[in-house]
Amino acid sequence: MNVENLRADVHSAIKSRRSIRRFLPTEVPQEILEKILIGAGYAPSGHNSQPWKVYIIRGETKQRVTDGILKAIATEPEEDHQPEYDYYPTEWFDPYLTRRRKVGHDLYELLGIERSDKAAREKQMAENFSFFGAPVGMFVTFDRRLATGTFMDIGMFLQSIFIGARGEGLDTCGQAVFTWYHKVIREILPMEENELLACGLSLGYIDPAAPENRLFAEKLELSDYCVFLD
Repeated sequence: MNVENLRADVHSAIKSRRSIRRFLPTEVPQEILEKILIGAGYAPSGHNSQPWKVYIIRGETKQRVTDGILKAIATEPEEDHQPEYDYYPTEWFDPYLTRRRKVGHDLYELLGIERSDKAAREKQMAENFSFFGAPVGMFVTFDRRLATGTFMDIGMFLQSIFIGARGEGLDTCGQAVFTWYHKVIREILPMEENELLACGLSLGYIDPAAPENRLFAEKLELSDYCVFLD
């Protein structure tokens, strides 16, 4: 591949990445999964620590995770299931509050769900735990004894998975919501006590007919976040 084609492919993969919330049941070939994950393993990390560990779940194991979380939601107090780190602020404030509300409003509008329809909103939220129908789920962990900067390494590793998937014609959805149910997940996966669940994600082929997949979250203009100084 010449340099110009490589540039075009890389930027196309980056800009076409978005969170997909309905997948086809089409299986992802093992060799493609391995290619994506091997590529992600080249992500940068402080002192080449490479702190990530990935659990890839399919079939029966994925169904056990889904069933276990849905059972916990239905039968156990919400306070029994909390994440081990704060991904979101305790209180939102602008401009982040407005952006959060905008993407949520746009999603539910595409799905025809009114803000007042609590049952429909909860049902849609529960779709997270079915991995939005994707044939592949993943959980990324790292050793909790490491420091805060490790989250940067994990973020770069995750982005490498997302972009690598796009390069193979696949889509993804990163899902921090799984961290609320790390206790359930620990009962199913062979996680060690020192492993902290960073997030889950869904991976597969987009369902182009699903209305929720018409969501394109608005992105900032370069001038909104970038300052050039000579």
